[in-house]
Amino acid sequence: METGEEFGPWLARQLKLAGKTQAELADELKLTRAAVSAWITGRSTPRPTVMTDIARALGTDVGTVHTRTTDTQAGLPVTWYHRPGYRDGGRDLGNAAAFAFDADVQVLARETCQNSLDERRRETGRPVRVRYTVHELTGKFLDDFREAILWNDLFPHYSAVSETAGNQKVGRVVDAGVRDMYEKGRLVLLRVDDYNASGLTGDDYEDGKFAAVVRRQLESLKSGSGAGGSYGLGKATLWATSALGLVVVNSTLSEAHEGRTERRVIGRLELPWREVDGVPYAGPAWLGRPDPDTPGAEVARSWWADEETVARLHLSRESDEPGTSFLVVGAQDVASLDERSPRDDEEEDMGGEEEDGGEDTRDIRRMHRRLVEALGRDFWAAMTGGGGRLPLLEVSVRTMRNGDVVLEEEQVDPSVEQPSRTRALRAHYEGATVDRLTAAGQVAAQSIPLKLPLSGGAKGTLGTHQAVLLVTDVASDGEEKKNGPKNQIHSLRGNRMTVKKALVPNLPIGINSFQAVLLVGEAAGESVPFATEAEEFLRAAEPPEHDRWGQTEELALRWSPSAYRRINSLTTEANRAVKELVARPKRGGGAEGGEALRKALTVKKKPKAKVPTGPVVPELDALDATIGDEGEWRITAEVKIPRGDEIVPMVPVAQLDVRSGGRPKLDWAELVAVEGCAVEDGTLRFPPGTRRATFRGSTDVTSHPVRAMFTSLVLELRAGKGD
Repeated sequence: METGEEFGPWLARQLKLAGKTQAELADELKLTRAAVSAWITGRSTPRPTVMTDIARALGTDVGTVHTRTTDTQAGLPVTWYHRPGYRDGGRDLGNAAAFAFDADVQVLARETCQNSLDERRRETGRPVRVRYTVHELTGKFLDDFREAILWNDLFPHYSAVSETAGNQKVGRVVDAGVRDMYEKGRLVLLRVDDYNASGLTGDDYEDGKFAAVVRRQLESLKSGSGAGGSYGLGKATLWATSALGLVVVNSTLSEAHEGRTERRVIGRLELPWREVDGVPYAGPAWLGRPDPDTPGAEVARSWWADEETVARLHLSRESDEPGTSFLVVGAQDVASLDERSPRDDEEEDMGGEEEDGGEDTRDIRRMHRRLVEALGRDFWAAMTGGGGRLPLLEVSVRTMRNGDVVLEEEQVDPSVEQPSRTRALRAHYEGATVDRLTAAGQVAAQSIPLKLPLSGGAKGTLGTHQAVLLVTDVASDGEEKKNGPKNQIHSLRGNRMTVKKALVPNLPIGINSFQAVLLVGEAAGESVPFATEAEEFLRAAEPPEHDRWGQTEELALRWSPSAYRRINSLTTEANRAVKELVARPKRGGGAEGGEALRKALTVKKKPKAKVPTGPVVPELDALDATIGDEGEWRITAEVKIPRGDEIVPMVPVAQLDVRSGGRPKLDWAELVAVEGCAVEDGTLRFPPGTRRATFRGSTDVTSHPVRAMFTSLVLELRAGKGD
């Protein structure tokens, strides 16, 4: 039998919920008020025969009084509380925090999995386990769920939002979500469960994790110095992913609250300002038990639900292990429309389930696939163990429809999703790295210094933290496809979520494909000097998306406006070390074996072709282009030159590809010769007899009319001055 709350606190709360005083209960039981007071304060407990009378007085069964694992249903039932409109007439037309992220299941996976990692119970020594469930409801299943969330009470508020949807962005999203549910007779739930996490501990209103997530914005109360989050914005992705702005929560606590740990439930709704029956409402609403300690018992707080209630809400947890379950109601994945894969086209050709040709933001199969891709890409390192070190994270994804399995639960395997990087990290954990790459499958390791600045704008260096750089080759085409773009460095810190992904620029031509990992802060080892300080510094250098390190307001305020240059130096040193590790050794000449082989071979020589007279024009033969850390285009180009006694100087011209009109011309921030040419005032000049040449360049970001990631690059070689 489940252990419930202490009798005294439980009884005191039931009396508040029922609107009864201790004196009134004493009169009904025909006992003295002192006897009831003794129960409340814990000085005594009622006899078993009195328990039956107490149950009758509270309008519940005797089992509930004995076990005390839930509240009675009498007096103040679970309901929706909508925050009243502001007295000064102010209006919030949506939660601004939600606009920091797109309605994208991959963004949601990144933020929620990061939060679960941050709340992992380190004292257990075990990974935090996170499971994503995509569940589509139709027919009776949909009707039953709407009844469980008291949909009829919410509908007038949704109708009020829909009436003004044409003038307001959030309103249009909500209106589209409601119409999709009614017109297509479906609702997609996206549930995120974590186990071996702290759970939403703390009071409903006071400082604590519960209030930070459910009641407040821009508050981050994370456990441990290596936590990923710092802005308190990540939770907003849950509501941003819901077309209905609705999330319901069930938490099992690692620390008891009100003597309880299991099935702490609350719902939060994010709608814009609205007016219902002439009454204005500010925006958010909460599903919970009316709090008798608030004026008029109007404000809803969390409640301790029974097993039947959490089952009806699709929030049943599989064990009593601490953690939280978030249910995103009306999940959508707008960003998936920009990432159509060949598999999507195949499903269309085969007559897929969607009538709109796959252009559906609620395609549960595509959601499943994109969740697996995102989790493998961003958290491969957290899921990797080795050398006696357990992984920090285990993740799985499953998809259902009306309780039946559509796609079996899929355990995300880092060695499948990121084979090269996983191999590199395991080699590091197992002490199997080398100094130089001399054979396929090896992993080279090198220390990269991060000089930490003094805080408060003081000049000087606090100390040098040694990050760990790992480099390995990409063994096969299959590995290259799985790892994503080749020749990248994945940078990460304490919680081992990939923060920064960047191509190594200006690589020598002809190198083998590789992947690299940069471990900084506690990811390099908690015992590494200045690991904690590096964590704090880099955490402050991350934007809300936690997808890069660079200049931020917090970094400038806490350290100095130039502190970001320390990170630039780290990046420069890491890129330099990679180039040294992957460069091919120069061929030696004059070896005996080579001379003997040359004598044994007979090569038939072709007669020399007649060299044409007059100037010849070089042609662009190969181009490698990437986008740099600052948003610039970085190019490496090869030029083919016909035979001739005079070579025309050429000017490289970078342009943006547009659908109509002239192509905007970009300025060069850097243009350098690599081989077979020289650069003079932006012009390429070639020595007589040159047949091939290579040059390299970077565009000036200030000359870009739009960001590089939204454009295509055109490179031309023009004779003369390039006009």
